[in-house]
Amino acid sequence: MASRLANKWVLITGASSGFGAAAARQFGAEGARLLLGARRMDRLEAVAAEARQAGAPEAHIHALDVSSTPSVNAFLAWSRERIAASAATPEAVALDVLINNAGGALGLEPIAEGRDEDWETMMQTNVLGILRMTRAALPLMVNNPGGSIINVGSLAGRVAYEGGAAYCGAKAAELQITKALRLELSGTGVRVSSVDPGLAETEFSLVRFKGDAAKAKKPYEGTFPLVADDIAEILVWVASRPPHVNIDEMLIKPTDQAAIHKIYRRKTV
Repeated sequence: MASRLANKWVLITGASSGFGAAAARQFGAEGARLLLGARRMDRLEAVAAEARQAGAPEAHIHALDVSSTPSVNAFLAWSRERIAASAATPEAVALDVLINNAGGALGLEPIAEGRDEDWETMMQTNVLGILRMTRAALPLMVNNPGGSIINVGSLAGRVAYEGGAAYCGAKAAELQITKALRLELSGTGVRVSSVDPGLAETEFSLVRFKGDAAKAKKPYEGTFPLVADDIAEILVWVASRPPHVNIDEMLIKPTDQAAIHKIYRRKTV
């Protein structure tokens, strides 16, 4: 049976690594046509090539910084042009899936030692980035029932932990934005979802600890964490439900993580 995503247009932010890159490959394997955005163009080109090899009939890339409104608007103008180039009629110019994935954490200091630049970056990417991207993409989606907006959240948006005030706050905002948007789009046929991973080993910790590889490995020691492909598979599944089915929220943790502070760790030699 043909995939429900075949020839659908899927836009993925933060597509140069982690969940975004894995999602590009897996949506590509479903035959989706891809619009990929990130700041690191060299890595984005490599991801697009992998997606085409996986089966994507088209995989286009463009620089995107979700913390910049001009960058977001330019990206969506470019996206419209790419979609229009293959549309049979003006009415067929539509975006089918928006994956708001760009974001991340910086630092693990308590509030008393937090840095403005880290807080501002987390709010700009995880919160305002979602708002900007969604606002810019909605004109391509509201006349397309069955479309999906999927925001990548986090277990941290549901349960706070020491040193995570800004990141937890940002991801809590993501969840509330998702809920508000679902209410605002009621009746349009556009689905709105939040996919919230727990402990997942990507570049997340390397970014959080600003390149300190030893620190970045510590959270995963002795565990079998989630990996990017686990979340990408779920993003594809959520987007490919029948048009009348909306997956409101999904919380995904590795089996070793019973709760945000309860993680089973094997002894390492």
